[in-house]
Amino acid sequence: TKPKLGLSGRNYGRVVYEALKGGLDFMKDDENINSQSFMHWRDRYLYCMEAVNKASAATGEVKGHYLNVTAGTMNKMIERAEFAKSLGSIIIMIDLVIGYTAIQTMAVWARNNDMILHLHRAGNSTYSRQKNHGMNFRVICKWMRMAGVDHLHAGTVVGKLEGDPLMIKGFYDTLRETHTPISLENGLFFDQDWASLNKVMPVASGGIHAGQMHQLIHYLGEDVILQFGGGTI
Repeated sequence: TKPKLGLSGRNYGRVVYEALKGGLDFMKDDENINSQSFMHWRDRYLYCMEAVNKASAATGEVKGHYLNVTAGTMNKMIERAEFAKSLGSIIIMIDLVIGYTAIQTMAVWARNNDMILHLHRAGNSTYSRQKNHGMNFRVICKWMRMAGVDHLHAGTVVGKLEGDPLMIKGFYDTLRETHTPISLENGLFFDQDWASLNKVMPVASGGIHAGQMHQLIHYLGEDVILQFGGGTI
């Protein structure tokens, strides 16, 4: 949902409703949104789910909104997740910056409560962008698949977070294939069999718009979530 900061809960919910009624399947909180003075998390959840229900009734289609439950403690995150579930939401989101133990804890909670867990990769560039230190984002893809998340932002081939198309495809294959063979052009240097480990749906997001869909589908395939935030508004 854009603008990402500054809207009241009511106005934020209005944007969600208009976008869903206009034809989008889902909306999501931005990674920066958790609970600010101008929009308390509880107010946002209430207005967003009201928007989802109204849009579903008006269109006869399944609609949804990813409610960001990221917070400073596990207790607060679980409290927010439980409130989201009580309102009828089937999906919540968290940010990578909460840390790996917290991510896996929320993944277990989501699995036990039949909720979808969307993971935004906010903060990954602090240790994955530099080539001289840190780690490749492919490692994060593997960790998050093992942690049990359902969605993960994995970059785009166009737009704000663009990267080498073959390398990005390697990230996507790591998330959604049961077996990844050696593919040097995609950055996969050894065979890996994921056996029965759940797949993760990759997300293309960041400065993309509907006019680029043909490029995204060409490079990334059809098993991908396309998020047009600023490109929609």
